[in-house]
Amino acid sequence: MTARPDFVVVTGLSGAGKSQAAKVFEDLGYYILDNLPPALMGSALDVARKGGHPRVAMVVDARSGALFADAAAQLERLDRDGTRPHVLFFDASDAVLLRRYSETRHRHPLETTGGVQPSIEVERRLLVDLRARADKVIDTTHLTVKDLRDTLHSLYGEGTAGMLVQLVSFGYKFGLPPSADLVLDVRFMENPFYIDELRPLSGSDAPVRDFVLGHPATRAFLGRLMPLLEFALPRYEEEKKARLGIAFGCTGGRHRSVAIADEVARRLRESWKGNVVVDHRDRDMPDVRT
Repeated sequence: MTARPDFVVVTGLSGAGKSQAAKVFEDLGYYILDNLPPALMGSALDVARKGGHPRVAMVVDARSGALFADAAAQLERLDRDGTRPHVLFFDASDAVLLRRYSETRHRHPLETTGGVQPSIEVERRLLVDLRARADKVIDTTHLTVKDLRDTLHSLYGEGTAGMLVQLVSFGYKFGLPPSADLVLDVRFMENPFYIDELRPLSGSDAPVRDFVLGHPATRAFLGRLMPLLEFALPRYEEEKKARLGIAFGCTGGRHRSVAIADEVARRLRESWKGNVVVDHRDRDMPDVRT
């Protein structure tokens, strides 16, 4: 299993979540150096460690201006000197970055008279080499602050590191979860809603859980799904994903999807090295009709 890195370089697009990440790293016991000129990374790391800070996170990005052009070369130099940095790259869609800049009214560090959109395009070109060099990439396009915090805790908190697997149960009548990478429709399973004594309960309650999990279709589904996940999860992680969202949907998000998400989480926790978290998005919605 992968050990948690004690030297992390946080970089990526402006507005993609690096400042929020720095706060989380500080909570996790890292010594934070923000907006550091890349040429000073090696000497700053030495000073920090001599000062009693074994775990260091440095935020290095386009705010350094012309000095930032040296970032990739400096990372290679640290590699050659035997101090390999773990590079964490933050990304987000252009539309989300534009919205965030509009909401905060902050100026993009590369902005000229052309506005924010051309500045984002320039920054993406500047970051091509760093993104390719990254050990982990977090796309915050659809992530909440809690999602980001959970992801960072899974990768850099106590214990052994691993990609965060976030399972979500939801109801199709309330829309798809925007942060899901994989969406599985479980409406083919027999519906507890049509059994009077089960209707007021949820998939978190034992009678509904036993009903759903005891059905032959559910057993067959899980018998195929778990080997697929055991095959796919390590390969998603190899592609630098820091978080994988898997959503299970039924009509109202109260019975079948809840029971399935809980059961998949239980089984994954027996084998997956990273954190597995569950969010029942629509379980407690009022007036649910499944």
